[in-house]
Amino acid sequence: MAGGGSVVDSSHRDDTPVLITEAQPSLDDQQAMRRRRYAIMMASRVPCLVAAAVVFQVWQLWWLSLVILAISIPLPWMAVLIANDRPARKREKVHWFRRSHRALEARNHQVIEGA
Repeated sequence: MAGGGSVVDSSHRDDTPVLITEAQPSLDDQQAMRRRRYAIMMASRVPCLVAAAVVFQVWQLWWLSLVILAISIPLPWMAVLIANDRPARKREKVHWFRRSHRALEARNHQVIEGA
């Protein structure tokens, strides 16, 4: 291309929107995220129970199966707490303008008087 320009290949351009605000996600998005977390935590309880039974049946390690059961017991309670809790608000740091009179008037100023 003449003039030193370059050709931009539009097939490799990323068309996803750029986030230009620090606004919180919508309430629908927050609820969908909480539902996803709840489903994942509740779905992880069944494999824990199966793993505890397998460990006890195959290796006869009753203490390990009790540990796995102890991990799976509070999962429903934690899943409900996480599902009902909204995400924490972001803490904003406010920069206040504070004028320091000493910094502005620290040196002597020359005064010129007119006639």
